[in-house]
Amino acid sequence: MGKRDTARSSGPAPQLSPVLFAGFALRPLPLALLQPILGVAVRAIHQRHPDIFERLADLDGPVYLVDPVDLPFRFELVPDPDRPSLRALAEDEDVMPTATIRGSLLTLIDLLEGRIDGDALFFSRDLVIEGDTEAVVALRNAVDGAEVDVAADVLARLGPLATPAGLALAGARALFSRAAADLETLRSAVIAPALRRTESHEAAIRGLEEKLASARPTRRARTGGP
Repeated sequence: MGKRDTARSSGPAPQLSPVLFAGFALRPLPLALLQPILGVAVRAIHQRHPDIFERLADLDGPVYLVDPVDLPFRFELVPDPDRPSLRALAEDEDVMPTATIRGSLLTLIDLLEGRIDGDALFFSRDLVIEGDTEAVVALRNAVDGAEVDVAADVLARLGPLATPAGLALAGARALFSRAAADLETLRSAVIAPALRRTESHEAAIRGLEEKLASARPTRRARTGGP
């Protein structure tokens, strides 16, 4: 397996989003409360897309650490073809993953559901991969074309509760979209100008440093040597 992973290393910074604020609210809650939800989710995906897990059966028992940087916990995914598991972990909990996949929660969900290209994310630093890259490539290949829809897969297991749960989910998505738009407006109005000023100051400092470096006399000029 990969090296021990005890804390978040350098990677994409969490963005100002409803997910980040939700993470603040969830921080005091025991992770055990998440386990029933995670269990339902992984069983739903396993039931509707068993081929994803079967395609990983040739690997030597991989363990994936999925790290949403805008939440105060991480997930340990064991894609066993017969009994897959998904477990929430504290940020400082010791883990021995085969590979780590780190990014914002929405980025990770979009990647799972095939809405964005993993290669483009990796090169843009919106997604960080650590550990066994071959295991990550195998996972990506298994997910590609599977048409995973996490919400639809979970709702399909709720039987008669699927309709009211779906309506509640639609309402939650509408609220989330509105909150995300409001936060983007706030970021554009307040945070973005400050970031531009900071970048401008940094550029000015770099320019001064370059001018000083070019104006500094060389050793040959000072000594008059050949």
